Amino acid sequence: MASHIVKQGEHLSRIAHDHGFSNYGSIWHHPENAGLKQLRQDPNILFPGDRLFIPDREERIESVPTEQRHRFQLTGRGLKLRIALHNLAGDPVQGAHCQFIVEMDDTELATDGRGMVQKRIPPTAENGSLIIHETTARSPLHIPLQIGHLDPIDTESGQKARLNNLGYLAGDLEEVPSGDNDAQRLRLQFRSAVEEFQCDFNLTVDGICAENTQAKLKEVHGC
Repeated sequence: MASHIVKQGEHLSRIAHDHGFSNYGSIWHHPENAGLKQLRQDPNILFPGDRLFIPDREERIESVPTEQRHRFQLTGRGLKLRIALHNLAGDPVQGAHCQFIVEMDDTELATDGRGMVQKRIPPTAENGSLIIHETTARSPLHIPLQIGHLDPIDTESGQKARLNNLGYLAGDLEEVPSGDNDAQRLRLQFRSAVEEFQCDFNLTVDGICAENTQAKLKEVHGC
């Protein structure tokens, strides 16, 4: 038995793999992690500093007849990365030709009717990119991907990341010291992005990303 302190970029599928588990459920559903499970809800959106209890792995023994061939199936959940593309009007971009690159694996895909592309990825994947070839620009659009780096919706960094992903330009995710001009500019930029989002989705426009705004932001972003 051990505990694991979550670092930036870590998600439960990766943590489980690093501790020798084929299925993250053995960790996530353990009673010792009930509080964190209730707090975060999504095992693949954790926050740096979260503490996970890592149980001991249990050895499983199967009795089978000798001198025969037997097949054993390893249970576990595959990990998928899904990305949806929408235009400025909010409509899905359908049939766009894309390159979906995760680590060294390069796959050619086209967006479906929901504007979505998806790809199975290894639990250790952290970096990737999506290259969209069919754009109005002269050159393809290159979108860098940081897998596992999305913070929970109730954190400012998580709110900024979702707003940025949706095109609202909420500013840099890093915290800045209060009191200086850059910090003030970034606070105003974040507030302005929240106000624009609230206006677009008929919420009370106050520039504060409180529970109602967080819930709508999570719904629109998809996670």
